[in-house]
Formats: sequence, structure tokens, C-alpha cells
Amino acid sequence: MPQALEYLAYAELRAGRHPQARTHAEEGLRTALRTGQRNTAAHHRAVLALAASIEEEPDVVARHVTAALDTARRHGLAQAATLAQWAAARADLGRGRPYDAADRLGLLVLPGPARGHFAVWRLAVPCFVEAAVLAGRHEDARAVLSDFDDWAAFGADPQAAAQLARCHALLAPGEHADALYRRALDRHDEAGGDFERARTALLYGKWLRRRRRPREARGRLGTALAGFERCGAGVWAAQARDELRALGAAPQGTGTGAPARLGLLTPQQLRIVRHVAEGATNREVALALGVSTRTVDYHLRKVFAALGVRSRLELARMVGEAEQAHEVQGARETRRVGSYEKTGAEH
Repeated sequence: MPQALEYLAYAELRAGRHPQARTHAEEGLRTALRTGQRNTAAHHRAVLALAASIEEEPDVVARHVTAALDTARRHGLAQAATLAQWAAARADLGRGRPYDAADRLGLLVLPGPARGHFAVWRLAVPCFVEAAVLAGRHEDARAVLSDFDDWAAFGADPQAAAQLARCHALLAPGEHADALYRRALDRHDEAGGDFERARTALLYGKWLRRRRRPREARGRLGTALAGFERCGAGVWAAQARDELRALGAAPQGTGTGAPARLGLLTPQQLRIVRHVAEGATNREVALALGVSTRTVDYHLRKVFAALGVRSRLELARMVGEAEQAHEVQGARETRRVGSYEKTGAEH
């Protein structure tokens, strides 16, 4: 069971469904520890570190990374070690520390004795390219793209083609980057996955802002913010909000509506709220998240007070309103971007 949950959690991560990956990994970790499967527990901790790396929980990332590496290094678990180190680097990148991220990831993806596990290091290449470009290490970024090009051509990873186009856009001169970002977004539409598509939209929005194309930048950044909020990527959503503020735009999620009120909650509270909104009892939520029923009770009391709701029905209604608002906003941004593109084509 723990090994089956490990593979399922990996698949959820690749599909960009981080909350589901976290739930499976938490259940797998509990079972692995209960049955004495320490190596499998290390893999689950690495998955939990990756899931937490997109959220605003640096202490959680550090705790899982440390625990995973402790077992992985003693037992020679190269795959778990690579995943854990990738998680630490992705947390650095999300928090605006590209130099640290590039240093960590360079050891994993560049040729050398410290290169990570063969089945994992290629997955970390897009993160390294982004960090390396931001850190001014363009040649290092180009050095890994031929291998990643081969990986994308193999066709086993639905995200790889879009990520490859994004990497080339980061390294391309201005006259070519625009088309490459658009190609990447088209590939994301084919592959699915909110998180990776939102990362590409964020980078494209930043690029457009630097080139003084504010209307188009707002559209891309708004789409990125909606995608990050849908998948619980609080760290990356903060980047999108900062970019929108730099444009003088009011970020999505501000105000007094359901999305804004839910945005005041912690990641753990949001996970509990989502389970409750789906009809789960406190005991079922506790089992799903690997916490005590008392912890769920405590968080729910704080949630009810923070949101001003008095029943689980009101809470479920608020979650439904937030999801509907995200869908409407996403549709508006899509139409807005389409309008910008049409206008640009006409001119």
C-alpha cells in the first residue's frame, strides 16, 4: 500500500495536482512508518517536500527535506535524495532566491558526480533553467537543454514540450521570445495542469511588463494568479500579485468576496475547508490529512471565526462561490487575452 500510494502521489505531482499528491503522500507516510518501511517513508517525505515547496510553508519544506535526506543518504536512495533537493531548490526559486536555487539544482542537472537520479534530474531541468537565467548563468542553462530536448521528444512526459518551449523563451532574444511563450502556452493547453501553465503565464507576463506592454501583461499575470490560487501555490501567487501591483492593477483575490476571504486562511486550514466542503466529517478529515480530530476541530473554529460563517453548509457555499468566481475570472482573462492578441494581429 505505501508503495502504491508513492506512485500515485508522483503521478498527481506531475499532473499539477499538488493537494491530492500531498493527501496520498501523507497517507503513504503514515502507513510506511506504521509498518516499518523506512525507505518508502523517505520517498513520501520527498513528495511532501515538493508539494509544500509551492506553498507558504518553508518550515514544512525544510522538515520533510531533512527527514528524507537523512534516510536517503544512509540507505543510498538516490531518487528520494534528488526529489528532496529539488524540493528545496524549488522553494528557493518560488521565494525569489534564484542564486540559491541555481546552485542547488546545478549539482543535480549538470554533468558531474553529484548529478541526481536519472529518472528525476531531467524533471528538474525547467526549474534550473529559470533559476540559472535569473542568476545570469545562461551558458549553464543552455548546456542542459539538449538532454531535455531529447526527453521531450521521447513523449513520455506530457508537460515536457511546454516546459521546453518556456525554457527556450527564457533564453531567446526579444524578437523570438514572444512566439516561444505563446507556443508554450498552447502546449500547456494540450497537456493540462494548472501549476506549470501558471508558471509559464507568470514568466510571459513579467516579460511583457518589461517590454512596456501593460495590457497584455495584466491579462497573462491575471491568468497566472488564478491558476496558482486554484492549485494552492501561495508562494507563486504572491509573485503574480507583486507583478500586478507593479502595473498598478488590483490583483485578483483582493476585496471582500469569497476568494479573498478564503485567501486569508493558512494552507492547512484551506485543506481542511476543502474536505469539509465536500461533505467529510471531522474524523474523515483527520484521517485524510494525518492529523488528530482535535487539530481539525481547532482549525475549524478558527476558520469559522475568520470567515464569519456559522455552519458547514455556509462554509461549503462559500467554497462553491470561490470556485465559481475563479472559473468566471479565468474565462474573462482568456477572452481578454484573446482580444489583445486579435488587436495585435490587426495592427
